[in-house]
Amino acid sequence: VTAPKMIANDQELPNATLFVTHEEKISVRDLFAGKKAVLFGVPGAFTPGCSRTHLPSYLNDYEKFVAKGVDLIVCVTVNDPFVVAAWRDATGSGDKIKILADPQGEFAKALGLASENPQSVLGPIWCRRFSCIVDNLVVKHLNVEPPGAMACSLAPNLLAAL
Repeated sequence: VTAPKMIANDQELPNATLFVTHEEKISVRDLFAGKKAVLFGVPGAFTPGCSRTHLPSYLNDYEKFVAKGVDLIVCVTVNDPFVVAAWRDATGSGDKIKILADPQGEFAKALGLASENPQSVLGPIWCRRFSCIVDNLVVKHLNVEPPGAMACSLAPNLLAAL
């Protein structure tokens, strides 16, 4: 089995089903169609870098994104919907950032941004750290972190690209 090629600028997001809660699902197409959005992916809810730095950078700059015409900010993580709901509550992201679960990593895989390692403490599949600007389903600016890094995918760098 060959892994999908990593998504690139000017390509349309692949469709997938993401979870708001264990009972509420949404398709990527329905979520991003007709919207100017920010999408970022994190390796895991409640992990130190994601909880202390990555997600807070978007919460802190939320108003700046809105001022630049962003309709929607979405965070995706390969976790189950129960963990994602708890993380959403714990971070106070509320209506500012839509944190969505990709429980089997199908969206991360379709993006070509899944990391797989059966021995990892994060589980066998997780999402690489990335961020992008999406306009009506099309990726306009993509930042993908090298393993272990957390810099280019943070909110200030994406704001500078808007």
